Amino acid sequence: MTSATTTGVTGVEGAETGSRTGAKGGSAAGLRTGAEGGPGTEAEGGPGTGSWTGAEAGPWAGAEAGPWAEAEAGPWAEAGPWAEAGPWAEAGPWAEAGPWEELVTAALLGTDRRPGAGTPGELLDAAATQTLRRRAGLVPATAGTRPPDAPPDERPALPEAARRRLALLLADRSAPAHAGGRRGSAPDLGELLPQWLALANERGLRAPAELLPALLDAARARTDLRPQALAFAGPRGLWLARLNPEWRFAQRGASGSAVLPRPEDTESVQLLWQEGLFAERVALLGAVRAYDADAGRALLAATWTTERAEDRLMFLDSLRDGLSASDEPFLEQTLADRSRNVRATAAELLSALPGSALAGRMAERAASCVSLDRTGEVATISVEAPHECDAAMQRDGVAPRPPAGRGERSWWLGQLVESAPLDSWTRRLGGRSVPELVTLPVADDWGDELHAAWCRAAVRQRDAEWARALLGAPSAAPGEGAGTASLAERAKLLSILTEAERADWVARFISAHGLSEAFQLLGVCVVPWAGALGRAVVDALEIARDAGSYPWSFSGVMGLAERCLDPAESPRLEALTATPPEREGASPGAGGYWAEAFQRLVATLHLRATLRTELSA
Repeated sequence: MTSATTTGVTGVEGAETGSRTGAKGGSAAGLRTGAEGGPGTEAEGGPGTGSWTGAEAGPWAGAEAGPWAEAEAGPWAEAGPWAEAGPWAEAGPWAEAGPWEELVTAALLGTDRRPGAGTPGELLDAAATQTLRRRAGLVPATAGTRPPDAPPDERPALPEAARRRLALLLADRSAPAHAGGRRGSAPDLGELLPQWLALANERGLRAPAELLPALLDAARARTDLRPQALAFAGPRGLWLARLNPEWRFAQRGASGSAVLPRPEDTESVQLLWQEGLFAERVALLGAVRAYDADAGRALLAATWTTERAEDRLMFLDSLRDGLSASDEPFLEQTLADRSRNVRATAAELLSALPGSALAGRMAERAASCVSLDRTGEVATISVEAPHECDAAMQRDGVAPRPPAGRGERSWWLGQLVESAPLDSWTRRLGGRSVPELVTLPVADDWGDELHAAWCRAAVRQRDAEWARALLGAPSAAPGEGAGTASLAERAKLLSILTEAERADWVARFISAHGLSEAFQLLGVCVVPWAGALGRAVVDALEIARDAGSYPWSFSGVMGLAERCLDPAESPRLEALTATPPEREGASPGAGGYWAEAFQRLVATLHLRATLRTELSA
């Protein structure tokens, strides 16, 4: 037999990098060839990539056998390894060159558990073959179909200064965060990107074509950016996303509004509804409903039974905008949907319609559980939670199984109360006003459960009167007075109020209680913060600094201030950028941190003002 060594690997009967070859010839990088000669040669010894110690012919030895010696005998001449049949023509079970993933799976599981992989030797041969393929590059293939031209985007182009700024923001988005909290006085450009996109969309500007890939990459990495980024990318961004699997999220998340047909164009609407991408169909449904609610609902009903469960859920959720009593018949039908999530969403939407039949059924059930007890000196609300969750309750959206740590009866009671019309309680509980109802004592420690359900009902039904009563006075400490003690519930209730009322309530809360519990409440206030709210935040930060408080406790509020504080407040902050003297009992290094934080805040406010100016040029 002939022994050959290539690139430091020795085999019997000609082997290289773990591959097995024919009887007398060695092959390069694991190619399987015929019995006598290496590929593309006329000698008995095959070519290699290192030094051959073959018995009969070295690869480059004589002029007769060298693969590159003569033009007519070059390795790719008439019968080179890539000619017609290719080097894998008759190579055992992997003749079709199975995908690399299949080879890896077979190697991990073993050939005993994957009989189709052949013997261990054949598996190694196939691995060497695929390795060569991967190293050699792609074989030229027939060109694919050219994609259609990108759709036009008629929006105005970005001003040049704004275009350069966007490039900087996108380049900085992946900057690593500093361990233990951000330090330094430089603004965080990545955190300004959402605000920049919101401003650009408000002005209806077009995304530069050369920045679309970076914009889509940013949206892929940060889900909070996607709505604004996809709206800014427009129809060209959606077109580009179809060409890259990594951007497939855009096909389900983009609004697609820039390429929608006119709602009155029935034929085009039907065509897009039948053949469009999911994102386009969602946007189309919203546009048609805004133009004609009945036509939009009919569009959805026509294909409802053929839609996937997750798509039905998204379509149903889009009915929240413009929800009206005319949607009730369709929603009642969906209460029998085969998807539990769809049924629950339909029940929630119906309960948001106080005049719906479902809301009436829930009111009757809730009334049987909550009543007014006048037997004592003071009227008290008495609660008797349901003892079972029957089939009728489940059909109306009551989930029978509570989450971990929650009792069944309280779980059922909460669902009944939150789905009942709020105006039914004034009649049920003695004709009292909403503030009076909220202040009534509740027997047997059911007060927190009842008030929490009323909070959810107020948010669902968008009832500002109940929201004000359940919020209570901002000066009252959480847990005292008539308002709910939960900050999460307060934040949701605040979202129902007008922007000015919301900002005023939170400003008074901060003035009374400081910033330690205001983070969630600040998150629902409109950006930029109104003057009174901004002043309350700055005053509270100054008080915390002067008191020697631990500075990192306020890093979240400081980050919110960088994004939400009105740039007009920056002159008031200039005096706080100096390092204060160390106070006795203060946290070590706190003064320097506060100085850096205020310097960064001022620099960020100046930059935000510049961004607005650049986009308005």
